[in-house]
Amino acid sequence: MKKIIATDKAPAAIGPYSQAVVCGGLLFVSGQIAIDPKTGNFIQGDIEKQTEQVLKNLNAIIEAAGLTLRDVLKCSCFLADMNDFARFNAVYAIYFGDNPPARETLEVSRLPKDARVEISAICGR
Repeated sequence: MKKIIATDKAPAAIGPYSQAVVCGGLLFVSGQIAIDPKTGNFIQGDIEKQTEQVLKNLNAIIEAAGLTLRDVLKCSCFLADMNDFARFNAVYAIYFGDNPPARETLEVSRLPKDARVEISAICGR
């Protein structure tokens, strides 16, 4: 049985999907881009600024489900430019440095709102 997770501390979905779904003891968090949940505006800026907002959004959704970033098992990371990889990793490590989840990072041709980064996550205990 699935349970939908929603919080106003993260951006509302910009399409026909949920912020997150719990099923079978796992939390599946939809891909997040750098949208400020307070204003609904996309945050322009460099990879560091966008990555910071994306991780704040992910964290808000994960916390709404009663979990923490330490419960993240796997992230899927999408970059608009693989040249941003090292700078993206520097911010990512602040959030996951001592307890990193499994992960893949892919360069994609385009992301919603022409974001530089999108991250989704699977969590569990």
